[in-house]
Amino acid sequence: MKINKLKKLTIIAISLLTVVGLLGCSNINNDTSNKNELIIGYDNTFVPMGYLDEKGNTVGFDVDLATEASKRMNMNIKFQSIDWSMKEAELNSGNIDVIWNGYTLTEERKEKVAYTDSYLDNKQIIVTLKKSNIKYKSDLLGKSIGTQTDSSGMEAVLKDTEFVEDLKNKEPVLYDTFDKAFRDLEIGRIDALVADEVLARYYIAQKKDDIYKILDEDFGKEVFIVATKKENTELKDKINSTLNEMKNDGTFDEIYSKWFK
Repeated sequence: MKINKLKKLTIIAISLLTVVGLLGCSNINNDTSNKNELIIGYDNTFVPMGYLDEKGNTVGFDVDLATEASKRMNMNIKFQSIDWSMKEAELNSGNIDVIWNGYTLTEERKEKVAYTDSYLDNKQIIVTLKKSNIKYKSDLLGKSIGTQTDSSGMEAVLKDTEFVEDLKNKEPVLYDTFDKAFRDLEIGRIDALVADEVLARYYIAQKKDDIYKILDEDFGKEVFIVATKKENTELKDKINSTLNEMKNDGTFDEIYSKWFK
């Protein structure tokens, strides 16, 4: 009888130790406050903010900003390419620490992430081909217009419900990357596209052929921010403070001049 009781007590003790051990491991895995690595989630086709160059190197305006900021914060940096339509899911699952790649602040995103002060102005512009007869938004009646899935461009288009109702198939054509949308525009699969001004103007400037035009009308102004998990305000504040420091000492302007001459 005593032996059975002893066995039961032993089993209970082992079980308790196992639970404590698992909880300890869980805390270690989920505690990122002391982690010295900063994992940046980005779309590796988003010129000139963060993308892969012809040699396969990760380059861009945001890449340079994040690299300099990480040095000042004494953190190692890693750039991780993500599916842009899954960016908030990647952040909240812990696969990345921040979204830092021309990430526009919207009312919807305010509910999902913690975010820094804005560091760059932007707007959603309409691009078409020079040879087209499209000059105004109203000229897109019955036409097809493309943009990136889950981008701020998509959100801006969908908010203009009257505009969407007038489109072909009553919805925009969605792409996983903007370079695919530009290619479809070039070959006539879509009539126009809505994209971030910083991306569109940079993309157009790199093209040898002068085939694009940008409409005077757009979908409004917006700003770029850096996003962290909603609860990770410590990291958000640290990045915010470092960016302000870089603006005050002129480093931000140096990086800006490199990419936006």
